[in-house]
Amino acid sequence: MSNTAEQEDSARTPAGSLAHRVPDLGALELLLAVARLGSLGGAARELGITQPAASSRIRSMERQLGVALVDRSPRGSRLTDAGALVTDWARRIVEAAEAFDAGAQALKVRRDSRLRVAASMTIAEYLLPGWLLALRAQRPDTAVSLLAGNSAAVAERLLADEADLGFVEGLSVPSGLDSAVIGHDRLIVVTAPAHPWARRRRPLAAGELAATPLILREKGSGTRQVLDAALGGLARPLIELSSTTAVKAAAVGGAGPAVLSELAVGEELAMRRLVSVPVADVSLARDLRAVWPTGHRPAGPARDLLSLTRG
Repeated sequence: MSNTAEQEDSARTPAGSLAHRVPDLGALELLLAVARLGSLGGAARELGITQPAASSRIRSMERQLGVALVDRSPRGSRLTDAGALVTDWARRIVEAAEAFDAGAQALKVRRDSRLRVAASMTIAEYLLPGWLLALRAQRPDTAVSLLAGNSAAVAERLLADEADLGFVEGLSVPSGLDSAVIGHDRLIVVTAPAHPWARRRRPLAAGELAATPLILREKGSGTRQVLDAALGGLARPLIELSSTTAVKAAAVGGAGPAVLSELAVGEELAMRRLVSVPVADVSLARDLRAVWPTGHRPAGPARDLLSLTRG
């Protein structure tokens, strides 16, 4: 470290703190290497630094402690009496640091061995399988558990520390969570081909959609939140169901019109098991978001999964 950098560090560090009075681990490791090898040059080579840098670090440590630690001569480097005593103390500090590092690595391994994901139904059913397959290729030793529910349930799981990363589909971010937009989606009105709406030539008006009983997801779901917002909270349930698959099956069976994610009905539209009904003057677009507790940015497998959603 240059003298200027040392002075800047000293200016930032309170004089009464241990950081100001105790040498850093790099300096202590260098002193232990000098004691073991009897050579400043050999210690520098072992630690991968230049000999001038090693000399500078020893001098800086001597100034910090106020005692001479190493006698330098053409025959090598020898610890002073004070240096031998400081070396004994340094050994204990380095051993404690090694134990600290081993414990921290064990925590990291434990964290990386599992990933708990909570996702709202549409994302869980139609997007997450592909992301988790890609994650499996990157992290074959990470065990993944998936908790599927509505957006409100996802928030509850995260805030109760029952999930490491969540995915929601609503209009807003639940309180207590940070988020990142990972994609976009649109809700569409669908019916079975035999329903009168399947043959209409003009788009549905918002009032007509609001006045018609619909097959709906339950309150608390992202899909229901978007529809209620678009219709001013006036959506009328014919049936309320707790999964996208159940809503889709009821619509295919002719129970009535439904409002579903475009992601969920691609195959049914292609096979003409469902028909998309245009709607005028109603915004049914929504963001898909990854969410996590405020201030706890995803790390390890959660961070890797988050990056895969943006690929």
